[in-house]
Amino acid sequence: MNGSTRSILHLDADAFYASVEQAADSRLRGKAIAVGGTSRGIIASASYPARARGVRTPMPTSQALRLCPELIILPGDFAKYERFSQLLFAYAYDLTPEVEVCSIDEGYLDLTHQRQSPRDSMRWLSQQIESELKITISQGLATNKFCSAVASKLKKPANQIEVPAGEEQAFLGPLPVRWLPGVGTKTEPRYLHAGLLHIQQVATLSLSELEKIAGSSAGSLQQLAQGIDPRPVIPTSPDPKSFGEQETFGVDQTDETYCLAVLRAMVDRLCRKLRATGLAARTITVRVRYRDMEDTMRADSLSEPSPLESDFYPILQPLLRRCWTRSSPLRLVGVRLTNFHTALPEPELPLTGLPQKSTTERLQLADATDQVRRRFGSQAILRGHDLWLQKKRSAGESQGDLHSQPSQK
Repeated sequence: MNGSTRSILHLDADAFYASVEQAADSRLRGKAIAVGGTSRGIIASASYPARARGVRTPMPTSQALRLCPELIILPGDFAKYERFSQLLFAYAYDLTPEVEVCSIDEGYLDLTHQRQSPRDSMRWLSQQIESELKITISQGLATNKFCSAVASKLKKPANQIEVPAGEEQAFLGPLPVRWLPGVGTKTEPRYLHAGLLHIQQVATLSLSELEKIAGSSAGSLQQLAQGIDPRPVIPTSPDPKSFGEQETFGVDQTDETYCLAVLRAMVDRLCRKLRATGLAARTITVRVRYRDMEDTMRADSLSEPSPLESDFYPILQPLLRRCWTRSSPLRLVGVRLTNFHTALPEPELPLTGLPQKSTTERLQLADATDQVRRRFGSQAILRGHDLWLQKKRSAGESQGDLHSQPSQK
């Protein structure tokens, strides 16, 4: 790749949660292990020996044990995985500041302007991580983000695939259409029914015909199929990626009920954003600002990452009260979600037991409400605190007792 051609590296850790457990305990190395089977009763990550026996994510744990009776199942230690992720990306930052962290175990590096050849950088990164962290990564090197991401995932584990400049379309062409963004288990049948089995067919189909299948995204989808992806690598700070919102009140607030409702509405929007990007968060931070501009922040973490707002509701009020320790009105409240993980899809097989069924139903309900809001607008479905906030704001009622109890809606 010459100096005028972009060099984009995508790194993707192999079986990350399971690999971290094996790195931390040498007795587990080379064995069939899986992380999961706790609150949701499904496999979150499986080692490659376990995958060789048919264990997959997000398979129910009971099914995994039938396939592989010797499977060692470990509960998730997400704080440990987050520490490993920070170490993983520290090596990426040693190569270049142009690092975009996509999730706990995936990211892009722009190596275009580095003195060392991109190929040498790719090899160095793999060697350092395997030597120091005792885990492996798969990498793809190409002129754009899409091709590099596909290359990194094509032949896991521990692969290094380079797509030479000018060969992007030839590389993508023979692959099944499911490698294209947005073509998943629900939408792939539409492409297959239209006779579009491979990416090359999408690349050469007339745009008007593709629009009948892909709608308004047909143009961008066809560009990707042709190996064209101008998206830049957007550098992420070494701090964990986060989604956040804040609101500065028109009138300083003394009403805890009102502030909690505002925070809940923020969490609702942030969790919809999580689900839209296929992520789950584990840590939530609440921030308050007093009338005299003093800020206070407090954070708490779930035992497992979640994309569901209802999982964060129970810790919002305790966090707000831990922040709001002065008998002084608040000028601003804010909330931030961090420690991102890839959200696990629900298994297609029904799970036994009430807790698993409850989780599945909540995720299905969240997905259905997101679809309604996308189609009919954000006001199409409202929660109790949304309606309560609308009523308070329309009535101009914004003051109250500092210790009034939030309504349980």
